[in-house]
Amino acid sequence: MLRRWFSHFTTTHFTLRRCFPADVMNAIDAAITASERSHQAEIRFAIETALPLGHLLRDVSGKERAREIFRRLGMADTAAHNGILVYVLLAERDIEIVADQGFDGKVAERAWEDICNSIVAAFRNGEYGPGAIQAIGRLSELAVVHFPPGTDNRNELPNRPVVL
Repeated sequence: MLRRWFSHFTTTHFTLRRCFPADVMNAIDAAITASERSHQAEIRFAIETALPLGHLLRDVSGKERAREIFRRLGMADTAAHNGILVYVLLAERDIEIVADQGFDGKVAERAWEDICNSIVAAFRNGEYGPGAIQAIGRLSELAVVHFPPGTDNRNELPNRPVVL
């Protein structure tokens, strides 16, 4: 418990800027934009430095927080319920992927876990940009299979990574 609190109080926005400088954020934006040209799913990338104090007091998990952010970003409101959120909690080095109900029963839980594990491995090596870009590519491969491009391939959500 103390270790968790300590990591949240010592992980700052300086950490965020070191791990995700402007050029990495721009590359993530470009990767999502390019990805969404090949399918109808909506991908978002959200980074949170540390949980708010109230969430720590209630012992909210990264997975619970990711689901909250998914809803807050309007990802459950896409027409085809085809949103995918990559949530990064820097203080815990936790990565969560939340996919909307349009993916239910279509993608095995193991596929999402494998992508999360690949991001964690890349981040552990300090490869934040490459890890994020590779994950977006893998998510795009899944999205193309289940939500191929159509005649109305409009962009329902912003592609820019969100800093919380």
